[in-house]
This record gives sequence, structure tokens and C-alpha cells, in this order.
Amino acid sequence: MALLINTHLHLAIDSLRQNRGRTFLSALGIAIGVASIVLILSLTGGVNRLISTSTDKNNANLILVRPSNGKNITENIIDELTSNAQYVKSNLALDDVDVLRRIDNVSSVAPLAISNSPVTVSDKVHQSMTVVATNSDFINMANIHLKNGQFLDYDIRDDVAVIGYKAALQMFGGPEAITKTFKYNGKQFMVIGVMDEIDDPINYNNFDLDNSILINIEYASTFESSLQIQQIDIRTTTTDAVGEATAKIQEKLTQIKNGDQNFQVISGESNMHPAGGLLSIVSSMLTLVASISLIVGGVGVMNIMLVSVSERTREIGIRKAVGASSSNILLQFLFESLILSILGSLMGFALGYVLAFLISLITPFAPHISWQILGITGAVSLVVGVLFGIYPAVKAASKDPIASLKFYR
Repeated sequence: MALLINTHLHLAIDSLRQNRGRTFLSALGIAIGVASIVLILSLTGGVNRLISTSTDKNNANLILVRPSNGKNITENIIDELTSNAQYVKSNLALDDVDVLRRIDNVSSVAPLAISNSPVTVSDKVHQSMTVVATNSDFINMANIHLKNGQFLDYDIRDDVAVIGYKAALQMFGGPEAITKTFKYNGKQFMVIGVMDEIDDPINYNNFDLDNSILINIEYASTFESSLQIQQIDIRTTTTDAVGEATAKIQEKLTQIKNGDQNFQVISGESNMHPAGGLLSIVSSMLTLVASISLIVGGVGVMNIMLVSVSERTREIGIRKAVGASSSNILLQFLFESLILSILGSLMGFALGYVLAFLISLITPFAPHISWQILGITGAVSLVVGVLFGIYPAVKAASKDPIASLKFYR
């Protein structure tokens, strides 16, 4: 049996070598489809790895409270694409922060009210800056390190701000921004701290600290009537206390909201960027679209195999005349189809990874190639090879040997 399979394999390879140009073009159709799938899966895998850094062991004792409108992920696609749209219905309030701070085993509580509004520096307007109203506990939540100055403090004046490294470059031309001022929402603020540069644009807080301005939320509430708390970060004293604290937070908030469930309490691996669910949906949809090109490539393989069967009709007749069975003929042509598909998959995998690597040069994440992706490409090559090669192989195997011997090209 092994000798027979080896013979079929060599015959298939020899046949493909005789038509190298046609073989390459057929494999290229498969390669394009596989490359598309590898590109999508590797890039989304890279994004997921970047997101997962927000849920590492350093954040194992982190609990998040976010608004919830009761909709599922699919219903929230539009809301997630416009990150702040989902928060306008928030029923979280500053009073909730005081209640949560008194829960056992809770060490820090930091509310976040995020807005994208213009700020003015020396009469120059900087559009769509990320302004985050929070409190002094946030430095412990986000593991912030200061390059200059100090963080927000209740013991100093209210109209102060801490800015990200890139925000300092954009607003003041450099990180030496202490005591410099800017205007936001008609109020003047003085910079008291500049954060170290942080390469973390995707995180569980849903904003880039490097490009953000942090102000005192108590002060912001005095001049922003529409202030919306979009998230409350809570850190427990120990990791073991997370489960009990999560249940207590859920109970307390439900109680003070009179049973209103327009919020969600999440912890553990659920502490991720709010767009994480949307990313999975988009990735699945793009993979489905890329699979269509695989079908097109498979049809190309089947077309070439049918041409090959037609060209080699006399060869089939001779082989049957000297004792080859229909199953032998079927296996020979099926092997050719499988080799074409496997060759295309290998080309596609290499092409997809190269494209993903080139794209990663201009993005903040690296492509992630896993054994799962390798397994998918291998399975795809086998399925496409068998699915689109079975009909030409059956057609070749069913040819009448006498009629085949009379055939001339």
C-alpha cells in the first residue's frame, strides 16, 4: 500500500512539473485566499495580545464598573464604533464612588469621565484632545509613572492637570510643561505633572494615556453639567478578595440604584477594551469574506484538473489497459489536486505573514502566528484539495478504457 501511494505521489508530482506555469497559477489562486485568512487572523491575534496585557497578573485584583444598556454585542456595534456614544446613558455618579470606597477589601476607587474636547494653549486651539476627569487613586490603577512634577492631589488647588508625554509635545512642544497653562471648557488649568511615555494605546480604560489630559473630577463636576462617568476602576487589597468584592459591588449598586441594572461589574479576563467583542465579530466577518477567495481558488484548481483529465485521456486508457483500477486513477488525480492545494497554502501562509509583518511596521502591535493558524491553513489545504479535486478525479476514474485509447489530442 505504501509503495502504491508513493507511486501515485511521484506520478502526480511529475505531471505537475510538466506544466509548471499552469501549476503555479492554480496554486496562486489558493495562496491568495490563504494569505487573506492568515493576514486577518495574525493581525487580530496581535490586537488581542495587546488587549490582553490589560488583564495580566498585575491587574488580577482589578474590578471595573461600566454602564450597560442591556444590549448584546451585536446590537452595540454602532455604539462601540463611536466609543463615547454608549456612555451617554450612564447612570454612574460621584456618590457611587464614595459608596464603593467603603466596601471591605477595596483599596482604591477611580472614576473616569472621558471627553474629546478642544483645549486652548496661547490662543492656539488643539482639537479633540482626550480630557479625562478622575481622582488621585487613578495613579495606582493605571500604574502611572511621572516624568516631571506630581499627580493630582486633593490638598492642592483644583484647577490643575497632569498630561501625557505626547500631549505635552503637542501642546507645549516638549515634556518641560510644569506650571504652563491651558484652557478647557472656559476654565484655565495649570500643568503640575507630565507622565512618562507609555506605548499602550489599547487598554481596559479605553483611552491612550500618552495623548490624554487628566483633571480633577470633583472640580470638573462644578462646571460640566453633562459630566458622565463612563467607568469606575476598583482595586482590591488582594487577588483573593476579588470574587467577594465583585458580588458586594453588584449588590450595593443595585441597592442604591433602586434595582436599576444599567451597569455591569466585570473582573478577571473580562477586564478588556470595550471594543474587544466587536473585534471578534469583525474578525469573523473578514475571515468569512476571505474564505470566498478560497472558493474561487478551489474552482480554479478544479478547472485545471478537468483540463488535465481531458488532455490525459489516452494515458488513462493505457493505464487501465495494463491493469490500473479505477481507484488507482482516482487517487492519482486526487493526489495532484491535494499537492496543488498544499503548495498554494504554503505560498499563502508565507505571503500572509510577510504582509502582516509589513503592516505591523506602521501599527502599535506585532502579528501573532500561532499553531492554531498553522492548523487552519493545513486543514484548509486538505479540504479544498479534496472538495475541488474529487469531481475531476471521479471523472478520470470513470472513463472507459477502450474509448480512452481511441482518443487523440
